[in-house]
This record gives sequence, C-alpha cells and structure tokens, in this order.
Amino acid sequence: MIRFTKVSKQYPRGGPALEEVSFSLRRGEFAFLTGPSGAGKSTILKLVYVAERPSSGEVRVDGKSSVTLSRREIPRLRRRLGVVFQDFRLLEDRTAEQNVAFALEVTGTPQTQIGPKVARALTQVGLASKSTALPHELSGGEQQRVAIARALVNDPLVLLADEPTGNLDERSTRGIFQLLRDINASGTAVLMATHDLTLVRDAGFRTLELNRGRLVFDSAADDPGAQG
Repeated sequence: MIRFTKVSKQYPRGGPALEEVSFSLRRGEFAFLTGPSGAGKSTILKLVYVAERPSSGEVRVDGKSSVTLSRREIPRLRRRLGVVFQDFRLLEDRTAEQNVAFALEVTGTPQTQIGPKVARALTQVGLASKSTALPHELSGGEQQRVAIARALVNDPLVLLADEPTGNLDERSTRGIFQLLRDINASGTAVLMATHDLTLVRDAGFRTLELNRGRLVFDSAADDPGAQG
C-alpha cells in the first residue's frame, strides 16, 4: 500500500534528508519510524502525504506514484490518509465536533452525512461526552484524541502519526497508543514516528529505524511476508 523505492530527498539549504530509502507497508500493518531528531522520520511522512516530493526514487501510495501523480490528484489521495501531529493543530475557536467536522467540510461531504460521521469518530476515540468542548477545555490527551478523530473521520486506509505522544505525560501516552492499536486492529494501517523507545520495545510491532537519512534497521527484513 505504501512503497518507497530508493527514495532520496534533498532540501535546498538543509542537505540530504533521506538517502536511498526502500521499504513497504502492507494494508492493515502497524509500523514505527524511529531514530534521532533529524534522522528523516518526518520527511518520510511528508512524502507519503505529498507535502514533499522525492528528489529521486519513487514513493507509491495506494497505487499512485510520486513520479506521475499530478497536483490535481493530490487532494483525492490525501482523503485516503489520516495525519496526526505532535502539536494537535486544532482550531482553538471551534468545539471538538466542529474540529472533526471541518475535515469533512473541506472535502465537500454532504451536510446530512457530517453529523453522524463526526459522532461516530468521537465515540471511537472515547470523547462523545466532550463533543461541545473547546480545545482549551480539554487535556492534552483529549486534544490529541480529537485530532485522531479528525484524522479518522474520512475512513483512511492509513493513519500517519508524527510523534503523536511527544507532548503528553506517560498516562496519556499509554492511552493514545492503545487507541492507535485499537484503530489498527479495526483494519487501518498505522505508520507512527516516535522517540519513545520504551513504547516501541514493549509493543512488539515492526520497527523501521532511521539514522542520518538512511534506513539502518527494519525488524521485518528477515520476514519476506512483511515486505509485501
């Protein structure tokens, strides 16, 4: 479903961010992206949701190639993806349900479908009772749950999570990670960038480790079935 083939990325002022990275993520798989700051984790996620294009090599997402994907096709592809960030990125003047609804409004979802979809997404993340709360009335963990609901409301094939627990305490981290596991168990693939090596070690999911823009370890490398 996601395949990187000898992907390199160079930024004009920053030098090489990725160097010949190759891996694939299957439908329904859960994988961690690990490595120190600046290793290239966020760049990989940006290439998946086409915020960036590779300098060389190919990224394929849901059958679409970075080589041939037109600018007009990008919004349609992004609707197949859910993205969650470390800093939540909620609209401060909108309630939880309005934040989630916004993701549907911008894609032209019929008004009659928005309410039920929002209610389902907030229930899925355990926040049905906080639907009318503004972000400042929610804890950090709750704000991240709203952000996850917003990412899920379009029923994505894959959820991309960029340090989703980076601003949370240990208890909230465990709760958010369990939520991501539940989402994955329901059939959505998850690609999660994280510094939390304890979380990675305890979870037992596939790990892709980056260092200085190179993929230096893939825990599925010895399992041909995991490379599909």
